[in-house]
Amino acid sequence: MNVPDIILDLLEAQKNFDSKAYAACFLETALVYDENETHTGQEEIMKWNEKTNETYQTQLEALEISTNNTTNILTTRVSGTFEGSPIVLKYHFELKDEKINSLKITG
Repeated sequence: MNVPDIILDLLEAQKNFDSKAYAACFLETALVYDENETHTGQEEIMKWNEKTNETYQTQLEALEISTNNTTNILTTRVSGTFEGSPIVLKYHFELKDEKINSLKITG
């Protein structure tokens, strides 16, 4: 798989439950869309990731990546302490200046 470095950095941060490093993968003004909620900016993204880590202890396994125009779509197997674990989710990344500008997580 040819995964952009910043996405690899995000996967490594998640593996280590490092919310600060996770948020640093995003632009200051980045957006994350997950479970019908929008999280704006690095600080809010860090808090969202901390809460998710505490609640679900989420681990991601990259399965495949594809590109659709300007979006990198990473298919992942997501496991953790949630009902139905593991599940397959798609992470839709838009990159800008070698950082993540937006991330939308879908089923």
